[in-house]
Amino acid sequence: MTDAPSSDAAQPVESDQARPPKPRRALLLSLFIGLAVFAYAFDQLTKLWVTANMTEGERIPVLPPLLHWYYIRNSGAAFSIGENVTWVFTIIMTAVAVAILLQLRKLGSLWWALALGLLFGGALGNLTDRLFREPSFAMGHVVDFIQLPNFAIFNIADSAVVSSVVIICLLTLRGISLDGSHPGTDRVKHDS
Repeated sequence: MTDAPSSDAAQPVESDQARPPKPRRALLLSLFIGLAVFAYAFDQLTKLWVTANMTEGERIPVLPPLLHWYYIRNSGAAFSIGENVTWVFTIIMTAVAVAILLQLRKLGSLWWALALGLLFGGALGNLTDRLFREPSFAMGHVVDFIQLPNFAIFNIADSAVVSSVVIICLLTLRGISLDGSHPGTDRVKHDS
């Protein structure tokens, strides 16, 4: 006669089977790298097109009155804030890029991989401008060209960063951690 396992012993197995499988690490890193490369390449290619085909200050109607290409070089941040401290933005973008790379070891969520990939690609896109565009190394002006009515002029890197921040805010509000866990939900399961 064999002893049947107690209900307490069987419960962890059932709860593990009930949980959806966590995405594999290679898939998450591939998604992160793919989105980072896409955001960075798209940003740099559009800036290359703008600088090769437009003169600074030129405005081209695309979908008037909603969308225009308007080529400017921005030494500051959004809405031209901090134009006299360009080097500060270079340091901040470098710190953000390093912080993202340090957090990758904790990555366990597809949505966080998407958000961090966009954030990393966008930060590197504008960091490249800061490092290698005129007037000098680490003091470069960012190429902006997308103009919407009554809004700041921006670029693809800015769009990637803003999109990632929206996703990060939603993930945070839903309580989804970087590793993909739901601390509030997991605590309730363990208490019951």
